[in-house]
Amino acid sequence: MRSELPRIRSAALAWRNGLGALLAGLVGFGLLKGRSDVGQLAEGWSAAVGATLLAALLCGACGAALLLRAAHGRFGIVPLRDLPPAAVRAHTEALNSVVALRRGVVATSACAALLVAAVATTWYGPPRDEPALRVEYSGTTACGKVVRIAGGTLVIKTDSGEVPVPLRLLVAAKPVASCTPKQ
Repeated sequence: MRSELPRIRSAALAWRNGLGALLAGLVGFGLLKGRSDVGQLAEGWSAAVGATLLAALLCGACGAALLLRAAHGRFGIVPLRDLPPAAVRAHTEALNSVVALRRGVVATSACAALLVAAVATTWYGPPRDEPALRVEYSGTTACGKVVRIAGGTLVIKTDSGEVPVPLRLLVAAKPVASCTPKQ
């Protein structure tokens, strides 16, 4: 019983250091490659990344507080009249530290998982649609990305391939956010 609290505190310090190193490695890894601007993600995906990062921050802060609590004890002073005998006090503190340690490990692990999810979404989420051009010519409409303009011809890349549009036949041209109509 006498070594119970020091053993738990020692374990809490080891967990704190190990999980701190894990999180530092994840943050460093997340900065290495991939999209660096969530504004390049499709609509709604950047908000999802932001929400995931906020959740990771909250889990990380809770996990750090709990691991520090487990490693260093309760913050505060107990009035002298409320102090139980030393053995009971040490055992109660050991029990509370184990609870804080377990919760801290869970919260910090959740933080790590959320960081990985945010980085993965940033890297592999769908890109934002580039602006397109909708043109009308000779009773036909084409919509897509401008490939080139040369020799009096505008070439637009559509879903079905490249479409040459003779400029002399052009009736209207309008920039659009996307060629797919919104439902």
